[in-house]
Amino acid sequence: MSWIVHIASILEILLLLYVATLDVATRLIRNEVCLALALLGIAGQIGSPVQLAQSLIAAAILFLLLLTIYTRGWMGGGDVKLLTAVAIGFPLTGVIQLLTITALAGGVLAMAHLVMRNLPYPKLAPVGSSLARRVYAVERWRHLRHAPLPYGVAIACGGIWTIFSRGF
Repeated sequence: MSWIVHIASILEILLLLYVATLDVATRLIRNEVCLALALLGIAGQIGSPVQLAQSLIAAAILFLLLLTIYTRGWMGGGDVKLLTAVAIGFPLTGVIQLLTITALAGGVLAMAHLVMRNLPYPKLAPVGSSLARRVYAVERWRHLRHAPLPYGVAIACGGIWTIFSRGF
């Protein structure tokens, strides 16, 4: 049964890296990715029905809390779906760790965007520019237009950290 947990963990990490990249590029989090993460979280706990039940209850409570935050406009809907889907794979202590690391990573992300306020407005990145230069140009442009933070990056960091912390 442990090989299922290993494979599910690896696939979760790959999906979280994908969703972070996609969130930076498009500011969208796809429903299919959230569904896949939720199913992988369930698969990773299939050997322990009690832990799975506790995980589902914790994720449901988290979803209700995040839904309240979403209705106030403090968080995007994709971020709510992603955080809930990732939480399904962890017991209560893992959910707490996920939320803690996500909040810390979100703080770093917010600080990086605050620093961008003082950086010069870049010219368009010419063809052949490095990926870092192109991302900077687009992010600075988005920042000037008050685009939301790509919080999926912070959620992915929290998820990956928590997966590595539980061991696989």
